[in-house]
Amino acid sequence: MSIIYFLIGCSIILALVFLGAFFWAQRHGQHDDLYTPSVRILLDDQPADETKK
Repeated sequence: MSIIYFLIGCSIILALVFLGAFFWAQRHGQHDDLYTPSVRILLDDQPADETKK
């Protein structure tokens, strides 16, 4: 029975670590640019052999 208390404690600590990482990412602007990743594939450079012509 004591292992269940240990596992619950570990899961709560792990959840708090992930929650802290999420709030850190939000505060440092990791999710600000939502437009560029969606159109990046449309703006790819042409292959090198086609640009030499």
